[in-house]
Amino acid sequence: MIKVLIVDDSAFMRKLIGDIIFESDTLEVIGKVRNGKEALDFIEKDKPDVITMDVEMPVMDGIEAVKRIMSLNPVPVVMLSAITKKGADSTLAALEAGAVDFITKPKSIFKVKDSSVKNAIIEKLIIASKVNLQQQKKYIEHKVERNVLKKKQKKSSNKIKKIIAIGTSTGGPRALQEVIPRIPGDIDAAILVVQHMPPGFTKSLSDRLDSMSQVTVIESSGNEELMPGTVYVAPGDRHLKVRKSGSSYYTYLEDSDLVSGHKPSVDAMFASLSENNMKNVIGVLLTGMGKDGARELKKLKDNNNYTIVQDEKSCVVFGMPKSAINLEAVNEVVELRKIADSIIKAMEV
Repeated sequence: MIKVLIVDDSAFMRKLIGDIIFESDTLEVIGKVRNGKEALDFIEKDKPDVITMDVEMPVMDGIEAVKRIMSLNPVPVVMLSAITKKGADSTLAALEAGAVDFITKPKSIFKVKDSSVKNAIIEKLIIASKVNLQQQKKYIEHKVERNVLKKKQKKSSNKIKKIIAIGTSTGGPRALQEVIPRIPGDIDAAILVVQHMPPGFTKSLSDRLDSMSQVTVIESSGNEELMPGTVYVAPGDRHLKVRKSGSSYYTYLEDSDLVSGHKPSVDAMFASLSENNMKNVIGVLLTGMGKDGARELKKLKDNNNYTIVQDEKSCVVFGMPKSAINLEAVNEVVELRKIADSIIKAMEV
């Protein structure tokens, strides 16, 4: 059985999460505490396999608790976050500090009992419990330099040489912080990003990446002409696609069914590039559970585009990259910190 510690200042939420875990055949609750300090004390005596952690708590909040846990007694942590801008910002800070994943609390707390929410909680806790934290700790302790370099002046031409399309899921926010800031601001490419996240969180992610990067990072609002040195992040409830008009390319957002179980979907983004018969694409798959992106990455490679995936050792979850490798959809398997270098080299392919 996977041993779970629940950390939440609300007795009601502790009971709700406990009841959900009780329904699982593979999870068991070994403790419930009210704040981060109590969590640290509990971990010293008992050895949970995974922790659910509220963000806002008295005495010690979730972000500080994650920092201390990763420093003293590394244990996989899944955050519980409110669907607010403050909740999104705090959750991204917790992921940067070392949390493996997060679950959003429904606006109505009683919807936590919905089967989709229950299944997501159980699935994410099981996956998180299997993460190799010792390897991930190396990336958490390594801080990408922020705001050291001024954003480089964009080229006067708005013509792009290539489109870089990046897809990721679990572990993605942290992985993107290792890739996007290493891309030069004057690169002759537009960059598309699909990160599996709910609405609201992708705006906070875009702002966070923009603050540490030479390239400009925005959450896509649709119908933007693709410009060199600009990153377009799919909003949390729309598929990000590309259309061609004349000699230029534009983003468009599609509110349609889930693709490969997700919206936004990496497969949907890659497919739109294949449908335009593009041969100037660099397709990249980073850490994430599941298979989203693998099938359509194969089509991009078969159409003479260059494809890169993150290696197993540096992934939080080796699901999406592994699926692409199994489909022979990959030109290069690369350690996380070297992916930006591989992208820059592929610009000349």
